[in-house]
Amino acid sequence: MVIEGFFEDKRTRRQEDKKTRGQEDEANVNTYKLKKMAKKQEYKSKVNIKNKRAEHEFILVDTYTAGIVLTGTEIKSVRAGKASLVDTYCYFVNGELWVKNMYIAHYTHGSYNNHVERRERKLLLNKKELRSLAQDIKSPGYTIVPILLHISEKGFAKVDIALAKGKKEFDKRQTLKEKEDRREMDRAYKALL
Repeated sequence: MVIEGFFEDKRTRRQEDKKTRGQEDEANVNTYKLKKMAKKQEYKSKVNIKNKRAEHEFILVDTYTAGIVLTGTEIKSVRAGKASLVDTYCYFVNGELWVKNMYIAHYTHGSYNNHVERRERKLLLNKKELRSLAQDIKSPGYTIVPILLHISEKGFAKVDIALAKGKKEFDKRQTLKEKEDRREMDRAYKALL
């Protein structure tokens, strides 16, 4: 009788251990999920290549986020932050949107497979967005300008483009005055504090 009680007692201990382990595992899984969700919310692209000149020379009417077709060495250079959007513009060919004059530096560890620095690259948008952009460009004074090159959460290169209208000389002066006024107001506010 002593032996039977011993084995029964051992079985109940094992069952209790399994229950507590199961609860601990669930708690660990839940904390892991919460940490993973927090990381997703905190994600910020390390690569943000801006076209500062575009905001100065154009009035940005509408913005879109487009994918971009890149080769292997190009995406590695972009992730390293070695790209520029200065003097870059977009145009249509056979219903497809292309970006011209975008500079992506040679990849340092690339071999003979390295890319051409300034080549035309295809942008990826929905057909609906392409049609609306093509229609908007037909009116005089409008163009499509890349504003920002960044890496998405999934690791893809994305280009923010804008439908833009060229500014006149007096518009540029006015925006410069507004910027200077904002800076003076900020300085005065900081001086008060």
